[in-house]
Amino acid sequence: MKFMILFIALSAALALVWMRSSQAAARPQAGQPAPDFSLVDQNGKLQNLADYRGKWLVLYFYPKDETPACTTEACAFRDDILKIRKLNAEVVGVSIDDASRHAEFAKKHGLPFPLLADKDGVVAARYGSVTNLIVMKLAKRNTFIIDPQGRIAKVYAGADAGRNSEQVIADLPKLEAARPGSR
Repeated sequence: MKFMILFIALSAALALVWMRSSQAAARPQAGQPAPDFSLVDQNGKLQNLADYRGKWLVLYFYPKDETPACTTEACAFRDDILKIRKLNAEVVGVSIDDASRHAEFAKKHGLPFPLLADKDGVVAARYGSVTNLIVMKLAKRNTFIIDPQGRIAKVYAGADAGRNSEQVIADLPKLEAARPGSR
């Protein structure tokens, strides 16, 4: 009986720790200022949110380099990069992998955009896009379109890896047309 009570108490404590550790900060919503970031990319270059002022930014968070869905998503953005850039937008990927792993992933798949190394998951947490699994953290698959003034314009929570790029391409012209002061 004591064993059963101890087991139930331990299970409840672990469940509570799991729930608290997997909760991320609230995901920023459309209209809010985009949380600032300053992270190193796969080439060792420091990238900041301010670097993208004046352009649309597609900031996508993904769990892990070289996993099937993450590779599909990255390659779709690669294949559509010219269409996205014609819409005055840039793409930046973020995961909790380190810069050297990003470098291998980017080289292998010919990715022409920065992959930011958020090793501690701090930026992912600011964007409500981190899952803390106690022994490791992973970024959640969320995408944010940030307008040229640095505000969140659109959020794709739980983005579809296979359709994310085409959704962004469809939504960017609508967002530009709805932006105050646009053509």
